[in-house]
Amino acid sequence: MFFEQTPAPTGGTSNAQAMKQMGFEALLHNFDFLGWVVFIVLVVMSFASWYFIIANAIRNAQVRRRADKVIQGFWNTASTQDAIRELEAQPKGEPFSKIALDAASAVAHHQQASAGGGRLAESLSRSEFIDRALRQAVARESLRLEGGLTLLATVGSSAPFIGLLGTVWGIYHALISISASGNASMEAVAGPVGESLIMTAFGLFTAIPAVLAYNFFNRSNRLTYAQFDEFAHDLHDFFATGARVEGK
Repeated sequence: MFFEQTPAPTGGTSNAQAMKQMGFEALLHNFDFLGWVVFIVLVVMSFASWYFIIANAIRNAQVRRRADKVIQGFWNTASTQDAIRELEAQPKGEPFSKIALDAASAVAHHQQASAGGGRLAESLSRSEFIDRALRQAVARESLRLEGGLTLLATVGSSAPFIGLLGTVWGIYHALISISASGNASMEAVAGPVGESLIMTAFGLFTAIPAVLAYNFFNRSNRLTYAQFDEFAHDLHDFFATGARVEGK
């Protein structure tokens, strides 16, 4: 007796083939114009944010590592001229040395104006002129530390919504596929749904590191700003009175 063999169901094979359409490679082949725009914007945002994350991490680590050395080196030097030479030998991007050099330059400029009988000495006292120079120097160096933070904040706040745009567009394509095929099978919706899920994940992948880095650098910068202010007050007392105030 012979039995007729029942053909194996093909639903599993069909679904497996449909799932392959949800991969990243298939996503790139199925992009339309808007999909490419969203994808490229997220890629650019991701590379830009990681560039500033790495650059700021290196810069902040260098500033924090050199801060105590520069400050203590200034106060422990035998003479002001030797201290200024030490400050001038510091790297170009070292902020504490630039603040101290601006204060020393303000003192020299005010002395020249006083000796020449200029109106500067009459308008501003030595203390006021040094204070103004220190405020400008601290503001300038603080601003330099904030380089890239605006971009990180922008990426962190906007990347999820840009990814959401890709998600909405992928769901729209899925509905179009269902309407065109007349059924809601996996084959009809796998590609568009895969596109929407990947764009959502890519938007979050771009935004999360930017948000974490922004918060970390904000905290790190606040500590450096406090050091700027403390050092600037000590410099003001030193250059205005000729001696560092005791207890600082």
